[in-house]
Amino acid sequence: MDLIQNSALHQNGSSLAALSEKDVLLISYGNSIESVGEAPLQTLQRFLDDWLPEISHLHILPFFPFSSDDGFSVIDYLMIDPALGRWEDIRRLGKSRALMFDFVLNHISRESVWFADFVANHPPGKDYFIELPEDTDVSQVVRPRSQPLLAPIYTRRGVRHVWATFSPDQIDLNYGNPEVLLAMVRIFIIYLEQGASLMRLDAVAFLWKQLGTQCIHLPQTHEVVKLLRTLSEYLRPGSLIITETNVPHQENLSYFGDGDEAHLVYQFTLPPLILYTMNRGNADLLTNWAQSLAPPPPGCIFLNFTASHDGIGLRALEGILPNHEVSSLIEAMQQFGGYVSMRANPDGTDSPYEINITYFDAMMGTRRGPDQWQVDRFLCAQTLMLVLQGLPAFYIHSLLGTPNDQRGVEVTGRLRSINRKRWSLQELIPLLEKTATPQSQVHHELRRRIGLRQSLPAFSPEAPQKVYDLDSHLFIVQRGEGEDMVICVFNVAPQDVALSLVKLLHSDTLGAVDLLTRQHHAASKELELMPYQCMWLMPVEDDTTYL
Repeated sequence: MDLIQNSALHQNGSSLAALSEKDVLLISYGNSIESVGEAPLQTLQRFLDDWLPEISHLHILPFFPFSSDDGFSVIDYLMIDPALGRWEDIRRLGKSRALMFDFVLNHISRESVWFADFVANHPPGKDYFIELPEDTDVSQVVRPRSQPLLAPIYTRRGVRHVWATFSPDQIDLNYGNPEVLLAMVRIFIIYLEQGASLMRLDAVAFLWKQLGTQCIHLPQTHEVVKLLRTLSEYLRPGSLIITETNVPHQENLSYFGDGDEAHLVYQFTLPPLILYTMNRGNADLLTNWAQSLAPPPPGCIFLNFTASHDGIGLRALEGILPNHEVSSLIEAMQQFGGYVSMRANPDGTDSPYEINITYFDAMMGTRRGPDQWQVDRFLCAQTLMLVLQGLPAFYIHSLLGTPNDQRGVEVTGRLRSINRKRWSLQELIPLLEKTATPQSQVHHELRRRIGLRQSLPAFSPEAPQKVYDLDSHLFIVQRGEGEDMVICVFNVAPQDVALSLVKLLHSDTLGAVDLLTRQHHAASKELELMPYQCMWLMPVEDDTTYL
């Protein structure tokens, strides 16, 4: 109790009830944009103030000292990586936007003090990790990677084999030891003290281990999520918990619990399903899935996104898309410069885990190959995500139209580096200032659409949603109701598509105004959507043109 009683937290955090159509989250590394002679966290703040003032929430990817995986192999949970800046820079970023921190609670770097204690057989770290005989049968364990689960470690007691879900450099913590849970709770509270309004529970699905099970989504893991939610709500009212569980859809939903676990859950089905839709020019699968989507429990919402620092996960397509279609999609992405990462299965085989490519270059063409519609197709995909029920999240490289970073892959040897470019501010600004560059076209148009969304109550995260099935080439979703209602129509195909406005509206209105273009469409006429055109239609009851 002393830990809680002695904690003095800010009381100005985010709140699910306070989220509105004005809220948009940005995902960025602390050094996604760099400037010579300036701490990257300061450069990031300057760029956001000047070029993305619409952003209300910022997810800064791990900003701690690390040994691998671009931050997710944490050496010290309580230090800021000196190469990025200082805690003061983090707090300054939080003065004008809500911050999301990564709570990397499943594993820690083998270069950490705790693991040094394990190697030396000193407390407390000697009991913080899971040590097993080399020949232990771990074939049932669900894996997101293809290397062996047990990593050999040279210690003062000889070679020991420890549990390492993600890599031999990321050693899993032993939550079967109550001291580990207590130590991590202390860190969690400090993050709240330092200004975290949202806490992202990284790789939380793998937290609890129990031999003889798949060691994923175990009841004890869900109890830890409930505990952290209780602590966050008590210590910083309004703060939010979000779980990162890149798994099939129904498994993902389990982290809402009965409305007592995560406030937000990543909508992991969206990135690959929107990609498939655009690549095929057919919205049927996306429409059917969206129509079947059950609403979250009261007080819970989805975090919608298309791209993140990781690849485009494929596990969420299990049970939705046949394996041969997944393989075909992968082949198309490889044609556009992408790669595929594998994971190990319990039967000893490997299967595709994620596609590594920037979302911008993933929109380079269709299954027929590259074409001239990349920017329009990409804008359509991002706008589709932007209007869905929930909180929208943009990876910074999506707002910048960043192409594949093949040089990054060559330098690091890691496939995920293709989507983790570090822009030089001096290189980026001229590209954004010129009107003819893809970066400028994407950035300015997405900012315009985000700004328009922020003015429309129909796009409040919990506003009603209804999906229509009227044409295989169109994805149509209605948000809001009554006078606030907006019907969003997306042509996902590389050809013109016609749609009867009377058939869409089902009413005696005179027509509708496309809020994206401010063009009035009479109900008696057919809509003509160009390839990848988006329309946000507001019905009008009189001759007054909406402006």
